[in-house]
Amino acid sequence: MPSQERRERALAERSALIVRAARELAEADGWDAVTTRRLAEAVEYSQPVLYSHFKNMQAIVTAVALDGMAELAVVLRSAREADGIRGLADAYLGYAEAHPAVYAAIFTRRTDLVFGAAESPEILKTTFGELHAAVAPYASGDAETLTEVFWSAMHGQATLNHDRRLRPAQRTDRIEQLVRLVTG
Repeated sequence: MPSQERRERALAERSALIVRAARELAEADGWDAVTTRRLAEAVEYSQPVLYSHFKNMQAIVTAVALDGMAELAVVLRSAREADGIRGLADAYLGYAEAHPAVYAAIFTRRTDLVFGAAESPEILKTTFGELHAAVAPYASGDAETLTEVFWSAMHGQATLNHDRRLRPAQRTDRIEQLVRLVTG
């Protein structure tokens, strides 16, 4: 049995190495530069080894997205507990700015993730729960819908900030305006 456990641990470590390398390549050079050939070179395994862990590149992006969501949940919880909805909004946008490739994996790249459904991975529900916990006290009606509106407004800002479509000097003012819209 110990050899089976060792094999399972080695497989898990190799999968984590592949995900970490994909993330690093994407953050350094963008997702278009993350190919199975380049990824195989980075982890020093053959392409068939990659495919023994992940069905395709979309599955690798999904794994990066899940890791990113776990990080984002921690960031949001910490910010919400320290500074409420305003801190959470700033932390969300800060995460998107600091980790653009991971943010893209979570929210804009093609993945196998299903959001907002019973079969959604638990970490997606947990992360949404952090947003919901910040917004719910201000909802006069459907708190989940208000949370989705707040989240989509932050996502819009994150995307437009990344693409340099908004005035950088107004970042804080946009956060304040959004928070005031939600909190009344």
